[in-house]
Amino acid sequence: MSLGNERNDGLYGGSGETRTRLPEGEGGGQDGYGGGRRSSRSSSRSLVTVVGVVVLLIAAIAFANRGDSGDESSAGDSGGKKAGAGPTAASGTKPVDGKTSGIPSGFAKSEQGAQSAAANYAVALGSADMFNKAKRDSILQVVMAPSSVNTFKTRLDKAYTAAFFKSVGLNADSTTPKGYQFVSRTVPIGTKVTSYAGNKATVEVWCSGLLGLAGERSTKPVTNSWFTMTMKLGWTGDDWKAVTHSQKEGPSPVPGDDRASGSDEISKAVEGYGGFTYAR
Repeated sequence: MSLGNERNDGLYGGSGETRTRLPEGEGGGQDGYGGGRRSSRSSSRSLVTVVGVVVLLIAAIAFANRGDSGDESSAGDSGGKKAGAGPTAASGTKPVDGKTSGIPSGFAKSEQGAQSAAANYAVALGSADMFNKAKRDSILQVVMAPSSVNTFKTRLDKAYTAAFFKSVGLNADSTTPKGYQFVSRTVPIGTKVTSYAGNKATVEVWCSGLLGLAGERSTKPVTNSWFTMTMKLGWTGDDWKAVTHSQKEGPSPVPGDDRASGSDEISKAVEGYGGFTYAR
């Protein structure tokens, strides 16, 4: 969504690995899906990065704690700590249970809360709803700081064009062709606080993404990619909000030898497996 790939290099806060906590309920012709392994990203994914559109995609819950303390960090006690990996032990902090327009909200004013906010916002910003104008505007109202909403609305309205929709397999009006299923999900793999002081935080979210069109004759099969999103957050009212963010490729693991699934299997998986709420 943001233009450019800047990274904030400030004070380093604590970080930890993430782990799944609680899932929420939910509930192609050329098989470019067919039996081989995929190691390259789709051209449409590259286009997303170029125009700065955040087309990330869904998944696993973050709920971990830094190993040097069992207590939540406060707004003023962590500005000078160096980043370090911690065990994935549960912190005992109650996970966020509030929602605004279906998006988790009400995060703690702490490093843990900022990481949870960034992971959940990455999921929302990378969802298929971002391809619908009304739903996209609703998402931006929830996750973005008031001062940034109009700027991002303007940028994304210019990026989500008929040509862009066609490049990912959709109709010119952003609807999904009959007989197909559009997939756009973000899977946060881990988070790291790189700057934290007072009412501001910078969080990196390492993600895996799914993007494509599942269907018997799809020429845009669902592919995966790896990227890192850097989100600058500000404490607004009683919650963290995204002021801006940027995205860069990787780190990308070596592709495995898994057989690529057929379009029908992918469609059923998307329909059958719900998303997650992330909490650290």
